[in-house]
Amino acid sequence: MTQMVAIAGHSHMTRAAQELGVSQPALSAALRKLEDELETELFHRTGHGVEVTEAGRVFVEHAQITLRAAGKTSEAVRSLVGLETGSIKVGAGATATGYLLPRAIQAVRDEHPGLRFSIREAGSLQVAQGVVSGELDLGIVTLPVVHPRGDELMVVHEIADELLMIVPGGHRLDGRKTFRWADLEGDPVIAFEAGSAVRGILDAAAGAHGVSLEVVMELRSIEAIVQMVRAGIGVGFVSRYGLGEGEGIRCKDGGLTRKLGVVRRRDRFLSHAAGAFERALLAEG
Repeated sequence: MTQMVAIAGHSHMTRAAQELGVSQPALSAALRKLEDELETELFHRTGHGVEVTEAGRVFVEHAQITLRAAGKTSEAVRSLVGLETGSIKVGAGATATGYLLPRAIQAVRDEHPGLRFSIREAGSLQVAQGVVSGELDLGIVTLPVVHPRGDELMVVHEIADELLMIVPGGHRLDGRKTFRWADLEGDPVIAFEAGSAVRGILDAAAGAHGVSLEVVMELRSIEAIVQMVRAGIGVGFVSRYGLGEGEGIRCKDGGLTRKLGVVRRRDRFLSHAAGAFERALLAEG
């Protein structure tokens, strides 16, 4: 197509061949081959050069449209590969969304401001489902992955976390560094919603020591739990990432530890944009 557009532009075989960097006989042969395939003449040969026929005019017009579209396609691909554009879809729980993702997102956007992020805050099961279905590029979940199709996911990075207790000012445990489950007997507890991975860890740990938590409020936000505790409604449990240095009370009956995993599908390659974000996220943990 490029050859025919050049011939039409110059109305001369030799000058078109010079522009294309090919020999004039080779260009003439290519034109004859195309005309044989189309079973019609595209150019009239004259003593001074060539003139485009009606069929040739139609061919050249469509060729120019196709070449422009191809150029735009190439520009779009180069832009995406160069991380000038693109989107990244990530799912995570409250801890990762509020305290791990922001730094990674900022690091990527500092280098590639054209990238767009779509963040879905949800429980580990919902995040795993989103990654399995392809709705999400990456997910951050509490390990192990609990999902019927969990074998389709791979853990590319692990992040250690610990749940710490926070209490209202003036509480009998205020100022303590550690607590035992028996210390919470009868205390109102502000917890994450039932069915969440964090809630499962708390209920299992307390139950192992014969304590049934008196949950009076279920929330999904770390900041909301912190504010409710400050208001004196009860004690709460949040990730160490949501607290300042030295804040929080550690469980003396065994640390409330967990591992967060960055997961993606085993059988899919990440886009350049998602790959860049994955690398930034791994650097954070």
